[in-house]
Amino acid sequence: MPAEGVHRPAWAEVSTSALSHNLGVLRRVVPGARVCGVVKANGYGHGEVLVARALQEAGVDHLAVAILDEGLELRQAGVHLPILLLAEIPADTLDAALDAGLTVTVGSLAGARALVDTAERRSEPVTCHLKVDTGMLRQGVGLDEALEAARLLSASSAVDLEGLFTHFSVADGETAEHREFTRRQRERFARVRRDLASVGIAPRIVHDSNSAGALGYDSGSTTMIRPGLALYGYLPAPWLGESLEQRGETLEPVMTLRAHVVARRRAEAGERPSYGRWRALERSANLVTVPFGYADGYPRRLFHAGSEVLIGGRRYPLAGMVTMDQLIVNCGDDDVAVGDEVVLLGRMGDELISADDWARWADTVTWEILCGVSARVPRVLVP
Repeated sequence: MPAEGVHRPAWAEVSTSALSHNLGVLRRVVPGARVCGVVKANGYGHGEVLVARALQEAGVDHLAVAILDEGLELRQAGVHLPILLLAEIPADTLDAALDAGLTVTVGSLAGARALVDTAERRSEPVTCHLKVDTGMLRQGVGLDEALEAARLLSASSAVDLEGLFTHFSVADGETAEHREFTRRQRERFARVRRDLASVGIAPRIVHDSNSAGALGYDSGSTTMIRPGLALYGYLPAPWLGESLEQRGETLEPVMTLRAHVVARRRAEAGERPSYGRWRALERSANLVTVPFGYADGYPRRLFHAGSEVLIGGRRYPLAGMVTMDQLIVNCGDDDVAVGDEVVLLGRMGDELISADDWARWADTVTWEILCGVSARVPRVLVP
């Protein structure tokens, strides 16, 4: 069924019930913890505003974004939840963030000083979280400077040091080395918390667990989790499903990519469809054109890997190289017609093509596949 308001017969459906279900699963896995839904990168490709509003309706406690513009977009869309900027932003953009009521992150001594200076010339206290680098080596104040940064922030009556956090780099890894490194990160973070507590600094919100941390480790010592991928229905690694299975829980993919067949033709054996003429047809076949290409987020390398689409609940392979706006699908002798529905990502009948499948075919990670669905693909909320 075409989505209302979609002029091109290709669209992404975003299921509010699946999103709400996944939020409930995470709440049950880490009972008592606040949930900060990560909606950066256009809501992991699902549509930032749609997802944020749906999560707000479902009762999520906080939201998190990567860059200032993402936070401003949510405020302009009427999202009123606390929104955390996950990285330290330039000093000259602090006023814009604070005017929008965003919670800023401090990740350096210089950033702490800049925030104090900005806060003390404003009329209202500002809220921040201090990020500590425990081994990711990307963002965050160093272990040897965390206490000094926290003291700088806490000494100012204009600053509310609400939160303290870090980020795991290999919590999804199942090797002994990965688990040992995650354990060291947690120990380092716990040491910082003790150092701050020794001088009377105790942020109200403490968080370290991304999706993998929440599913694979005991998060009871923190007060909030920051799920991203799991909210959208996917596991960061297969082994993390064990804890869900033991609880009788499963995650549900939130996004389905749909389209309609827009053209059909008969091709003879030996013909080579699409750019590059990469592959000859082994036998004559019905070829159909689907209006979805690499500009929409369907990687070219999926063709060489043998990717498939679903039509009428059956799997069909691509007949030629992915083009910018379209796919050519080999339907054999089956009678597929213009207007028939195609599922590129999602379930149709008993068959399922998941973002994990795309990631395997493209030799990449599920995050990249979801985030790669381009902005020109309309997102439509469905139950």
